[in-house]
Amino acid sequence: MLTKISTDKAPAAIGPYSQGIIAGDFLFASGQIPIEPATGEITGSDITAQAEQVMKNVGAILAEAGADYTKVVKTTCFLADMADFAAFNAVYEKYFTEKPARSCVAVRELPKNVLCEVEVTVYLG
Repeated sequence: MLTKISTDKAPAAIGPYSQGIIAGDFLFASGQIPIEPATGEITGSDITAQAEQVMKNVGAILAEAGADYTKVVKTTCFLADMADFAAFNAVYEKYFTEKPARSCVAVRELPKNVLCEVEVTVYLG
């Protein structure tokens, strides 16, 4: 059985997808971008501010599923510019203290021209 995760403490999906899906003991969360849920506006113009908002959005989905950052087993991080890698990591490491497996790639463009996006896979068992 699949269970959809939805919270107003993270941005609503901007396309035909769910914020997250629980399948068995795992949560597969959709990528989060730096949208302030209350306003629908992009937060910040630099990588640090945007990464902070992304992590808050990820945290809201984790909380809705009854989890936290320590339960994350894999992240996939997308950066608009690999020159932001060090600054992004400085924010990332404050949240993902258990150092889950990770992929981090630069992409040509992200939704709404944001600077970063993060998706997570979480073990709930």
